[in-house]
Amino acid sequence: MIQRLLTRRSRAIGSSFPRTFAGSLAQCQSSPLRISSAIPQRILASRCYSTTPEPTTGTGGGTPVTEDTQSENAMEGDPLKKELEAKNKEIIDLKDKYLRSVADFRNLQDRTKRDIQSARDFAITRFAKDLVDSVDNLDRALSTVPPEKLSQDDANKDLLSLYEGLKMTDGILMQTLQKHGLERFDPSEKGEKFNPNLHEATFQTPVEGKEDGTVFHTQQKGFILNGRVVRAAKVGVVKNA
Repeated sequence: MIQRLLTRRSRAIGSSFPRTFAGSLAQCQSSPLRISSAIPQRILASRCYSTTPEPTTGTGGGTPVTEDTQSENAMEGDPLKKELEAKNKEIIDLKDKYLRSVADFRNLQDRTKRDIQSARDFAITRFAKDLVDSVDNLDRALSTVPPEKLSQDDANKDLLSLYEGLKMTDGILMQTLQKHGLERFDPSEKGEKFNPNLHEATFQTPVEGKEDGTVFHTQQKGFILNGRVVRAAKVGVVKNA
């Protein structure tokens, strides 16, 4: 390329100057070869350098030491980092204690509510135990009058009046007790199965037509106060085997 440029220049000079300068032009034609041979040496002698710093490696050809690893190594010996970790542990510990305290307080509230409700439901337990004897006496007085005497035409009017008065008193008393959670039950009315939590067996006897373990007779009726047995019913149980 440089040769062509010089050739063009020599031709231009030859057209503008006399032919006497032909010898000098011939010498000039030989010089481009020297210049062209020298130019590549200068071009080859130039080097390119990168501005990006090469990553440094640790001893022994290990993993490259980057800025992150350098910052981590610097933070390991930093007292602020140790203090931060200690504070984080303290926060976790305090949060755990707080949650446990809240759970204990809620459990205490639930237990207190149950205790208050239990105290309200069973506040009259002692009174109910003392009262059931009076209810039993009314029931016995009603059971002493035979049903056939009440159905006769010539029945004693005073007896009928007394019976009706006792029956009304018993009914009103039981309604009042039911309002406060005290109920009376007779297991022989429906032929219930013997339940040791509700019944007290006083005797056993074979009875035809009934299954074993069935209550067929009630000596003393039982009472329940808000689901809790105040007095178990004394019953007779069927045992055919």
